[in-house]
Amino acid sequence: MSESPAMAEFRRAVHRSARESEQKWEDSRRLLDSAVLPSILVQLVERSQDAMLPLEVKAALSASLRQDQVHGVQDLDGAALKALTGYPPSKAVRSLCLYFGLVQDRSSRWPSPGLSGTEAARVLQSQANPFDLLLAAPAATVLDLGAGDLSFAGELVDRYLPRLVEQQRELVLHAVDRLDPRSKLGGPLHPGRERIARLQATPGLHFRFYGNRDMFDLRELDEAGHLAARYTLVTCWAPATPTFAYEPTRLSEAIIQEDLRRSKGVFRQVRYEGESALEVLHGERSLIFPSWKFDIRGPAALLTLMAQRGVIGVLGAVDSQVFWEVLAQLLDDPRYRPQDQPFNQENLPAVFGDIYQQLIHLNEGDALSLASLGALRSRLPVSGNSRAALATVGFRDVWIRRGAVFPGVPASSTARQFIHMREESPPWFLTFVPSDCQS
Repeated sequence: MSESPAMAEFRRAVHRSARESEQKWEDSRRLLDSAVLPSILVQLVERSQDAMLPLEVKAALSASLRQDQVHGVQDLDGAALKALTGYPPSKAVRSLCLYFGLVQDRSSRWPSPGLSGTEAARVLQSQANPFDLLLAAPAATVLDLGAGDLSFAGELVDRYLPRLVEQQRELVLHAVDRLDPRSKLGGPLHPGRERIARLQATPGLHFRFYGNRDMFDLRELDEAGHLAARYTLVTCWAPATPTFAYEPTRLSEAIIQEDLRRSKGVFRQVRYEGESALEVLHGERSLIFPSWKFDIRGPAALLTLMAQRGVIGVLGAVDSQVFWEVLAQLLDDPRYRPQDQPFNQENLPAVFGDIYQQLIHLNEGDALSLASLGALRSRLPVSGNSRAALATVGFRDVWIRRGAVFPGVPASSTARQFIHMREESPPWFLTFVPSDCQS
């Protein structure tokens, strides 16, 4: 009988995990010790059943990892594990531990979140504020992508650090932004030195800010041990337009460039006070931005990165253009991703149908589960050769809330500006829980 595509794809994904980190592969040996193996097998079964995997793969994993009378890997079903992973029993278990995230990097000085997506989703169902997870999780760690002026970081620390200190716990907060602190471009989005110094000197807080860093190229920071492999929570406030407003896997480069010129104006690379910059001729105005302002990455890359680095992800103050492109990537039905059709107010109702009608009628502050409107996508497309491109990312839960600022929820200065932007429609706030399976 020929092998099913689902089983073949799972085996390829397991192989990618085994090759991803030589250090973690070596560290996985200790999980075969007879004293811990039964517990490891239980965790593998639990995570495999919670993961977004085909039913036949889940059934095969459950059967091959039975703990009855298992004293060592030699007691496991070697033939079944070979069929699943392509490896003999010892390497099979180790590769599965890597695939399901059971191998922690011993060299990391940052704590592991200590909870699964299933556990996180359970906590979030009982509370409207996703940041309260920091008080319930074993470790309170946050990665803020596109951190800007660090206004969100300041609010987060002010609201949560006192309560964590009361629990005799610490807060780890790492912030990354592409703006170069030495640049004259970027205006008010540059963080002040006083704010950075205050955060770095705050007792009970491990804070680091990394400027002039592309969030999609964190290899140097990872290799130097500056970042945790995984955080309790990853945030991105006001995800940049147009960087995340066009999805390259559904829109061609020609279509994107044409739409940019139509909506933004003619643009070109120039020099501005000794720096590379982007000049945009918008009507009668000449606007100057950082040179990478119109680099298009798309929401699938952002969602994959956040899912790979965090147990949960939060996208705050998402403008309408970015929101609908993000939504198209989260929903499973391909009809929400029409090829080479940029979204606009004319075609959004036709593309999203009833989902569009339900969402635009949400009052500010109201929230709903995206899964109640349609099936969530089990796999996102990511192009490129980065580590993120090897990930298989799906989502177990996505909550959508209308508005920029909510009681008790820390926010960025950009989110708070929406209060004064009367001509702008209210933005969106998304909380998502990736599946535990990431390979």
